[in-house]
Amino acid sequence: MSLESLISGKGQGSLLRRVALRGLALSGIAAFLLPAALAGAQARARENLAIASPFEVGESPAGNYLAALVAGAERDTMAASTFFREALRFDPRNPPLIERAFVAAVSNGNMPEAFALANRLIAREPDNSLAHLALGVQAIKAKQFAVARAHFAKGGAGQQRDITATLLTAWCYAGEGNARRAIELVDRLRDENFAVFRDYHAGLIASNANNNAEAAKRMKSAYEADKNTLRLVDAYARFIANAGGRDDAIGVYEAFDQILPNHPIITAAEADLKAGKRIEPLVKNAEQGAAEVLYGLGAAGGRQGDELAAMIYLRLSLYLAPQNSLAIITLADIYERIKQNEQAIDVYGLVRENDPLRTTADIQTGLILETLGRTDEAATYLKRIVAEHPKDEDALSALGNLQRAHKQYADAIETYTRALNETTKSEKAKWPLYYFRGISYEREKKWPQAEADFKEALKLFPDQPLVLNYLGYSWVDQGVNLDEAFGMLHRAVELHPTDGYIVDSLGWANYKLGRYDEAVKELERAIDLKASDPVINDHLGDAYWRVGRKLEAHFQWNHARDLGPEPDDKAKILQKIEHGLSDEANPAAAEAQPERSGG
Repeated sequence: MSLESLISGKGQGSLLRRVALRGLALSGIAAFLLPAALAGAQARARENLAIASPFEVGESPAGNYLAALVAGAERDTMAASTFFREALRFDPRNPPLIERAFVAAVSNGNMPEAFALANRLIAREPDNSLAHLALGVQAIKAKQFAVARAHFAKGGAGQQRDITATLLTAWCYAGEGNARRAIELVDRLRDENFAVFRDYHAGLIASNANNNAEAAKRMKSAYEADKNTLRLVDAYARFIANAGGRDDAIGVYEAFDQILPNHPIITAAEADLKAGKRIEPLVKNAEQGAAEVLYGLGAAGGRQGDELAAMIYLRLSLYLAPQNSLAIITLADIYERIKQNEQAIDVYGLVRENDPLRTTADIQTGLILETLGRTDEAATYLKRIVAEHPKDEDALSALGNLQRAHKQYADAIETYTRALNETTKSEKAKWPLYYFRGISYEREKKWPQAEADFKEALKLFPDQPLVLNYLGYSWVDQGVNLDEAFGMLHRAVELHPTDGYIVDSLGWANYKLGRYDEAVKELERAIDLKASDPVINDHLGDAYWRVGRKLEAHFQWNHARDLGPEPDDKAKILQKIEHGLSDEANPAAAEAQPERSGG
């Protein structure tokens, strides 16, 4: 009896199956995610920071199968991994179950198991595209290019399969030394959506075959069509540098630096060129070329929100080119997005020690530790990175943000100041550092310094809604510069109309100016956008009181009290719950009244 038949009976079992399968449908085949098999020679030698949640495997095959589905739907990949494996032991000839276990293995980088399951799967489903893709990649790794082509020729149809199979098959011909046949095949991708892929890979194939004229034409065409993609820019610059165009290559890197300043890969390559060093081509053989195809598709899938497909492409790419740090970073980012943070830490650990992206991976690891609530570890980790790289502005910014989040404002001010002293970013790109340091000064009750930083941030980025909101709100709260503050807050709301905090600031400005009906309108909208914020609830209570809705005012104050306000705010809220608001006029409103009436 199969596992499906065990589960599809009446009563509670069928209900559980409907729930599990509905969850699976909602999450796509993300139910198949498994923990990564990430150890190996390329992993950085360091402490194991990821700690998986423990769980137990049951004795019931049906229970294990259900648990695998539910765990997958909930994105608990460690549990899904184990439960699918256990379920397959009970029902080893079940094609759907073999497929699920196979997808689980390949999406998590357990390649020996994945290839074994792929062989079992195509024995039962000869046209399974994904199994043939995996086995074709395995054949490329073994330089069995004819075998690989045979696998890519099989399977289902579809646009995505067409570009994947076409480009991988082309690289198989390139691996056999038949670059002409390879480029002819690439050129069959007529769809203009594939134009950059087509020219990029034709250029790489031509370069590997030492056909520099064709390579230059194709690589330049791809670059001219898309100067914003890091990988393509890096490949083009490396090609023209190795063709004798060192200064032109530096120009390509400098142009990209204007789009995305200080990217570690660009900075490192440009520094090597300026030091007279040779930089290696991005792709040196068919194996790396096929890996580049899979990396490009994985990166595109990740941007489009198809996480599982992206993970599969990236895992296959890394099987062929395990040192591609961009593929590693992209894969780790996907794990972060699906909230598999322990696995993300493990993947970041694969970036080599001497790679330009090693510090980036370390910074992200520190931020994940904070997300996991391991605050002390996060602080220690980020401080170590800053100690190792004292001039790295990204590491300093990350540490400053962590310190600010934990109300270590004096430390944050010092760290942001160091980052500002070290930064080589454009003037406009510095605004977040001034903004965050300004917040830290304001929290430390050093308003003149805070105000100066907020003004500097606005000078660099005049229409930045976060800065407009914070400075405008602060002025309103202090009862100063009310007309200018009101204009700032209106502009901030125009720019971010669905931000509850910004709408609250506008409502509070109306309150301070004595425009209580307008205040109620804006603050009710802010509550709709951010119902669980104690400050917004407190503000709405004050506004209700001023318009005579005192019962509702008490409700909002009680709600604000229960939402965990700051201690100083809580004392004021309790006072209002007990005694209400005094009837004396709002001093800010009185101050603004002559201007409001045109006097």
